[in-house]
Amino acid sequence: MSLDGEYEPSPAQWVRDQVAEYESSGGQKANTLRDTGLPVVVVTTRGNKSGKIRKMALMRVEHDGQYALVASKGGAPTNPVWYYNLKADPQIRIQDGPEPFEFDVRELDGDERAHWWERAVAAYPPYAEYQQRTSRLIPVFLATRSG
Repeated sequence: MSLDGEYEPSPAQWVRDQVAEYESSGGQKANTLRDTGLPVVVVTTRGNKSGKIRKMALMRVEHDGQYALVASKGGAPTNPVWYYNLKADPQIRIQDGPEPFEFDVRELDGDERAHWWERAVAAYPPYAEYQQRTSRLIPVFLATRSG
């Protein structure tokens, strides 16, 4: 897998700033969702249309070295753009601390999704409210270390 190439920072300034500070500090700074104190990880994907490298901070939902990536978009009626990036290329990088590692992702369904959804809501309770705001079933991906 190669997540090398041209990096295109987020159009949102706060996301660009958080990713830059997180990466430059080895995860020691900018490692929570704004002022909530709840931990985040930095996820690197490849844009499904541009092919460029994209990075964003997502809530840290980790269990036994695997991570749930929750495509909530705050309960909006549509999926976040990064959902389509993962569907097009399921090879990603996650940085949870000083070093990033390579992961493969797959979208969950059924009992497995329900189990990870519970973990996600425990880590970030607003996910439950987000699900109530939308008629779509919020997608949950499972990231497992590559190779």
